[in-house]
Amino acid sequence: MPHLLRRPLLPLVALALVLAACSGSDSGGASSSDGSSGTSTTTAPASTTAAPAATTTTVPTGVAAGAVAPGKAVRSSGCDTADGAKLSLAKQPIGDGRFYLISTPGGDGDTPRPLVLDLHGLLEGAQIHSQMSGFGPYSQEHGFVAVFPHGSGKPVKWDVGLDRKANPDLVYLDAVLDEVEARHCIDTSRVYATGLSYGAIMSSTLACVMGDRIAAIAPVAGLTVPEGCKPSRPIPVLTFHGTADPILLFNGGVANLSGLLGGSDEKTEPPKADLNGKGYPAAAAAWAKLDGCTGEPTDQDLTASVIQRTWECPADSPVEFDIEVGAGHSWPGSEFSKGIANIVGPTDDTIDGTDFIWKFFQRFQLPAT
Repeated sequence: MPHLLRRPLLPLVALALVLAACSGSDSGGASSSDGSSGTSTTTAPASTTAAPAATTTTVPTGVAAGAVAPGKAVRSSGCDTADGAKLSLAKQPIGDGRFYLISTPGGDGDTPRPLVLDLHGLLEGAQIHSQMSGFGPYSQEHGFVAVFPHGSGKPVKWDVGLDRKANPDLVYLDAVLDEVEARHCIDTSRVYATGLSYGAIMSSTLACVMGDRIAAIAPVAGLTVPEGCKPSRPIPVLTFHGTADPILLFNGGVANLSGLLGGSDEKTEPPKADLNGKGYPAAAAAWAKLDGCTGEPTDQDLTASVIQRTWECPADSPVEFDIEVGAGHSWPGSEFSKGIANIVGPTDDTIDGTDFIWKFFQRFQLPAT
């Protein structure tokens, strides 16, 4: 499929270094910073230009058609031995020099908890990304486990190749899930993946090759349909992208960041977004096709500045593309993201992305085997 990943990394590495300076002491001791990633492009459907005309229906946050109530939990091996301790972004070494962060809500150790994998962007790292999304404290408040894997290489990133046995990052993520499920009481039918930028691309990869473990995905600013993606089953998808993303452009490609990173006061405005054009609108349409959705998409007002795009999909595998009108390369509602607006552009504050993603995830679990 022509939804190719293009990775001109050098300007994005430079961006990440700027973000490292912006994060300062708030990084929790992390030595790496926020970054971005490659992007996806697709063949374009017929286009119309994107002035965000208001539509007639407002959809309440966290509600969409075809909701599926979770069934019986599938208990992991850790349910027999877990002590139920509360962990707050605890660093857990795994394998040869790798680690992940984990937050748990605490409890009796015998209640199976859902698990959310939250994947960082290029050079961002697990510690800083945990501040970006806020899934650590949010998971403790809402009774699930949040895991922040840390990528590989320098700069830290993800290998987004589709070979599950040969890709070391996929091997690592399988090992992380194995370990967490053995140490904690996890509902293995309710494991989900989200991420920002390069982490969004990696969560897309997980949907392609780990449909046996991942119940649903929610990529933020970087949904991709990699060439050769063949999910083992239809995967529920929620994705966000800002029309004014100055880094991964809404209609595909990576921006020229030389003015931004060179300290110039003159900022290049992103091109006017075509809501029905190539790039991320086409990537969402491609996922809808993979999931068996039909017909033309329907746009509704989710908030005053977010357009919810959906298709006629099977109830257990919807695709939802939330278009953030005027937003940049940011996590919806993130205070951390707002603090680096000079780099990533505006953050939409009409929606709490973390809360919205969790409400979406709660509707789905792996099919019974």
